[in-house]
Amino acid sequence: MSNIYEITNDYLQIMAMLEDSDLDPQTLADTMEGIEGEFEIKAENYAKVMKNLEGDILAIKTEIDRLTAKKKALENNIKNMKSTLQTAMETTGKTKFKTELFSFNIQKSAPAVVIDLEDMSKLPSQFIKQRDIEADKTAIKDAIQKGEDLGGIAHLESKNSLRIK
Repeated sequence: MSNIYEITNDYLQIMAMLEDSDLDPQTLADTMEGIEGEFEIKAENYAKVMKNLEGDILAIKTEIDRLTAKKKALENNIKNMKSTLQTAMETTGKTKFKTELFSFNIQKSAPAVVIDLEDMSKLPSQFIKQRDIEADKTAIKDAIQKGEDLGGIAHLESKNSLRIK
């Protein structure tokens, strides 16, 4: 059986043969029938492989979600254990000691900024980080469809896409 590229090339050759007026109509019909059947079988096989790959993607996503949840649970366990140990050390006054494998020490961390404002719009501009600007494509599409002149900042573009049902 030919691959999809060979089948496509065969179609192109038949299109070129159509320009030849000396071509026997029965030969053309037989050739087209053979290629069409082969093309449809190949397309069906492509669809089967794509469905299998989609299943693999779903299984991988499920596993990623499971592992992400497990990672978060482990991180929370570490955080809780560290907090419990720190509380016990501070309560007992034993804030610095060594064992065979580890050193334990409670120390002050660097000062962290705590924002006291409820309304962040009252924060002076020199203390505001700018986030990435993102285009509102829905609003732009609506404006273009309404016929508004946007001065060449955007346009609508349609593409063909394969749908397999």
